[in-house]
Amino acid sequence: MNTLFDDGARNALLRRLAALDANAARQWGTMSCVQMLAHLCVAMSDAAGERVCRQSLLGKLVTPFIRGAIFGEKPFGRNSPTHPTYIVSETREFEAERARLAELIDRFGREGAGPAAGRVHLFFGTLSGEEWGVLTHKHIDHHLRQFGG
Repeated sequence: MNTLFDDGARNALLRRLAALDANAARQWGTMSCVQMLAHLCVAMSDAAGERVCRQSLLGKLVTPFIRGAIFGEKPFGRNSPTHPTYIVSETREFEAERARLAELIDRFGREGAGPAAGRVHLFFGTLSGEEWGVLTHKHIDHHLRQFGG
């Protein structure tokens, strides 16, 4: 299974990110390309431990039923719901968001699973380091595919 803690998998995502065009048309959803990058920056900053989170009540109720799908081999489906904290609607600068995301991906991946273990995701709750590595890889892959990357 791909994880951000694997150098090859992480570098492949970083290459796809570098090739992303600011004007890429979305294949699904409502976010623009730059909003998607900002959305991923918020999510990655949580994964990197920049903000302490608590699991939402809805997440506590739903996660046990979807955990296998989230952390399994199958890619995320289109038009999955987004936690309001991760919705970015204000205007952002494409290159700044892309650079911030690349830095977060690289730093998080190089730190490894150990520091990520026990961090809380807003929806999925407390995750192991390995789960964080899989979740972040799948999330980034999902959105790069959304914009043809």
